[in-house]
Amino acid sequence: MSFETGTSKLLFEQDGPVAIITINRPEVRNALDNETADALTRALRAFDQDDALRCCVLTGAGGFFCAGADLKALATGQEYRAWAGDPDGPCHDTLSKPVIAAVAGFACAGGLGVALRCDLRVAEETARFAVLSRRWGVPMSDGTTVRLPRLIGAGRAMDMLLTARKVSGTEALAIGLADRLVPKGQALMKAIELAHEIAAFPQIAMRSDRLSAIKQWDLSLPDAFQQELELAAEARREEAQPGAERFAAGDGRHGGKANT
Repeated sequence: MSFETGTSKLLFEQDGPVAIITINRPEVRNALDNETADALTRALRAFDQDDALRCCVLTGAGGFFCAGADLKALATGQEYRAWAGDPDGPCHDTLSKPVIAAVAGFACAGGLGVALRCDLRVAEETARFAVLSRRWGVPMSDGTTVRLPRLIGAGRAMDMLLTARKVSGTEALAIGLADRLVPKGQALMKAIELAHEIAAFPQIAMRSDRLSAIKQWDLSLPDAFQQELELAAEARREEAQPGAERFAAGDGRHGGKANT
């Protein structure tokens, strides 16, 4: 795939079926100004539209994930769009394929929102998650007030939202904010490994199960079950029988490899 971000502030690479998007502003802990936020939206959409790409890793350069919105730019009077509420914000789209955040250093304020818009978070032990924008009177407009309670529960989310306290990588794993915990310096490597594992699975069933889990929140149980059935229809037609035949032939059993 050939995709140009249009700015050196955001990098886009491809590792086989895995896209790697890097926020490249380490001098400001990868805070997003409007140019970088817009480039991130375009990069995520380019990943989603490319059939050759199956999973994406989102990370930051220089040992930082993302410090949120660039407050120095905001201090000059620059207008910021809502990253989640605006249709062109980087935290708005529900993509058809998974994105994994590789979190080193701070994922704070809008950076927390960017991590939450991902499907999974691989965090280093030294990572820190926080709503530090609370100190400066900057409200969340990146989906954090919606996604964080859904992920870790209302009480824990309210604690983070009201107090601006820092949550370590270890605590993040314990409360479900992080999905994998790794030593310092290994988040990107482990996230890419995980992305390749996901990319190796039959894709139709994986994506329909993912989408069902994302879209079920506001539905009654019967409606959610019906939606699951409808989303699973293509995989039932295209992947289920061939997969069952591979299983019956011994593929994937007793520690064998079952992916395609």
